[in-house]
Amino acid sequence: AAMKQTKGLEGDKMSIIKFEFNPKVGIDNPALTLTEDTDGEGVGEPRFYLLTKDSTETFGFCLHEELGCRGHVIRQIELGGVAQRRGLQDGDRLLQVNGHFVDHMDHLRVVQKIKASRNQVLLGVLDGDSYEAAKSLGRDLSQMLPDDIRPRLCHVMRDKSGFGFSVSCPEGTKGTFQLSVLQDGPADRAGVPPGSWLLELNGDSVKSYSHTQLTRKLKQSGNKVTLLVASSAVEEFYRLHGLRVTAALADTSRLPFKVRELHLVKGPTGYGFLLKEDDCSSGGVGQFLWDVDVGLPADQAGMRQGDRVLAVNGESIEGLDHEQTVHRIRAREDQVTLLVIDPAGDEFYHSVGLGGMVL
Repeated sequence: AAMKQTKGLEGDKMSIIKFEFNPKVGIDNPALTLTEDTDGEGVGEPRFYLLTKDSTETFGFCLHEELGCRGHVIRQIELGGVAQRRGLQDGDRLLQVNGHFVDHMDHLRVVQKIKASRNQVLLGVLDGDSYEAAKSLGRDLSQMLPDDIRPRLCHVMRDKSGFGFSVSCPEGTKGTFQLSVLQDGPADRAGVPPGSWLLELNGDSVKSYSHTQLTRKLKQSGNKVTLLVASSAVEEFYRLHGLRVTAALADTSRLPFKVRELHLVKGPTGYGFLLKEDDCSSGGVGQFLWDVDVGLPADQAGMRQGDRVLAVNGESIEGLDHEQTVHRIRAREDQVTLLVIDPAGDEFYHSVGLGGMVL
């Protein structure tokens, strides 16, 4: 994806995220069309689309900011692309990205959210006429959307009583597991909603598991387990809209490992750290922070020895080599903002199959 800044014929300023369609990629499932009901005031209902592509394909649309046209506008939907196959329409206004309301956000920030979604993104949109009508009526567009449509990733640590949840499954079925959660137990403290549905265990789908197989997998997990769960309300939302729940859409705020944003202002002797290219424990090559000098800007910002750099000044460095990353860091003369993760967090995300989504 390449982001472009252009000027229209009459000076219209647009910021565009451009996804080129690769015709060599096969066609996936047919587009899902959702019914739009009107409420008598010309305002339809939001529509939701889960766009999934592989590494050689793209989402196949542009996101515009246009003079005289409010909102984040879907444009240039490519023939045969993922967006068209799913049902996005020219002129749709983007309201939600992966469960986050974005209508009020700066355009470039919305672009970054889509780019950070990598190969899968859940979009909530409203057709252009309904959007304009709602704005004219002074409607709060965020109130038109469900409060929480994201599944949760929860990391549960066993205590002397166990994990703090039990599993029920309809007799003779596979892959349908509902969790009963002990109040104030490990699962409850980890954020597992009572009555939620289990979707993945330690990064693996439970869709084909029997109750016996699941029990065995839980025992093999030792003292810690990572669960992808969906509350009854979230499960119902995805089921009614014909969408598939995946870990890429999950709320990770309850996980014990966090990415950290470090803002550094250069001092008289520099930032006070070294950048080193090295192999990642999970495979591949990464850019790591070393020799953090005590008392200098890097140390004061919270940099830790061995942190891996994920982004520089809000832009992912995935695919960049050492020299390109250094160039990004030096792009602003006296300051830089780094997104980093420590080694334990990096290893954890890759162990549950989420290494690419920590941004």
